[in-house]
Amino acid sequence: MAFFSKLVSSGKSENLIALDIGTEFVKALVFRTKVKGEEVFGEVLGVGRSRQEQGNMQSGAVSDISGVIKTCRDSILQAQEQAGIKKIKKTIIGIAGELVRGTTTIVHYERAKSESRIDLAELKVIIQRVQNKAFERIKKQIAWDTGQDDIDIKLINAAIVDVRIDGYQVKNPIGFQGKDVSVSIFNAYAPMIHLGAIQSIADELGLEIMNIAAEPYAVARSIDYDDVLDFNAIFIDIGGGTTDIAVVRNGGLEGTKMFAFGGRAFTKKLSHELEISFEEAENLKINYAEKKLGADVCDKIDQMFDVDCQIWLSGVELSLAEFAEADVLPSKILLCGGGSALPGVKKALSSQNWIKNLPFAKAPNVSFLQPKDVVRIVDQTGLLKDPQDVTPMGLANLALDLAVEEKLMAGILRRIVQNID
Repeated sequence: MAFFSKLVSSGKSENLIALDIGTEFVKALVFRTKVKGEEVFGEVLGVGRSRQEQGNMQSGAVSDISGVIKTCRDSILQAQEQAGIKKIKKTIIGIAGELVRGTTTIVHYERAKSESRIDLAELKVIIQRVQNKAFERIKKQIAWDTGQDDIDIKLINAAIVDVRIDGYQVKNPIGFQGKDVSVSIFNAYAPMIHLGAIQSIADELGLEIMNIAAEPYAVARSIDYDDVLDFNAIFIDIGGGTTDIAVVRNGGLEGTKMFAFGGRAFTKKLSHELEISFEEAENLKINYAEKKLGADVCDKIDQMFDVDCQIWLSGVELSLAEFAEADVLPSKILLCGGGSALPGVKKALSSQNWIKNLPFAKAPNVSFLQPKDVVRIVDQTGLLKDPQDVTPMGLANLALDLAVEEKLMAGILRRIVQNID
C-alpha cells in the first residue's frame, strides 16, 4: 500500500500484471498505472491467454502447482512481449473456489455517552468488533459446508460498505454524536491451502503479490453506478470450473458465493455424448457459443445441454437463497466469464420457473457485462472484447482502487486487517 501512496503523490506510473488463474485459462494483463491529478487509471498494454492442462485446476482451486506455473509463465510472456516490457515485478492475482467466501457483516454499537463525539480510538474498537464477528461467522460457514472445524482461513479482501449513526448514513463518523453506530464491512476469506499455492506460484514466477482478490469482489467493484445508493444487481461470473456470484444492494457488496459448476462441465458432456476428445469437444462448444454451426447442429447441442443448464440454474438458485433471507433480491442480473457465452445460460436465467421460490420483486432482467463497462481501465491492445475479459480487467481496476483508498476509514480497516493477519 505504501508503494501506491508514493505513486499517487509523485505522479509516476508503474507497470503491473493482473493475473486471472482460471480452471480453463490463465489470463494475464500487463497494464500501466497513470496518475492525472487525483485520478488514477490503467492502460492495458499487453494481453496473454493460455489454456490450462487437464489436472492443473479443480473447481477453481490449484491442484498441480508446477502445471499452473508453466501456464501462468506462458500467459505472462505473451502479455509482456506484446507490451514490449521484459520485466515486471508486481501483480494482483484473482482467486476462486467453493471455499472462498465473502459476506457483509453489520455490527450495531450502542454508545454509553451519546452526547460525546466519536474519536479515533472508539472508531477502532467498533471496526475491530465487526472484524471479529465476521471471522467467526465465515469460519462457521466453511466448517458447516465441509464438516471440518479446523480449516485455516485468511482474510483476503475487506471494504467498508456502510456507516450509520442513529440511522443516518455518514462517510466518516469521527466528530459525530449519537447513540447507535452501525458499521457494515465486506470481508472475503479463503483457505490457507489455496493462498499458499498462489504464493508458491508467484514466488516461482519472481512476482511480488500486491493483493490476492476474490474474483467476484473484483468484478462487482469494477462497474460504475450512475446512482450508487440505488444500484442493486446480481453479478454472475461463469468460469471453466466455478460460477461466482456477487450480490450488490444499495451500492454495497452484500456478499459473494461460489459453486463448482462452470463451462468445463458442458465440454465434458459433449465429449461423453459424442465420444470425442475433450479438446475436440471444447472447440465444438466454442463454435456453438459463437454461432458458427448450422441450425440443426445447434438444436442438437441445445438438447444435450438442457439438463446441465437446469443443474447449473439450481446452483444459482441455492446460492441466491442465502441472500434472500435479508431482503428482496435485485432484479438486474449481469453476466460475465467465458461460460456466459453459452446460449442456454441466459435462456435458463430468463425463464420463470426458477424464480418462484425466491423473493424477486419482478422478473429478472439478464444482460452481459462488457469490457467497456469496467471503469478506469483503457484497453490499448484492442483485444479485450468479450465478457470473459471482464474478470482480469476487474482485477486491474481493483489494483487502482488500492491506489486511492488511503482515506481515514480505509486506513483504519487496513491496519486492523494487518493485525488480524
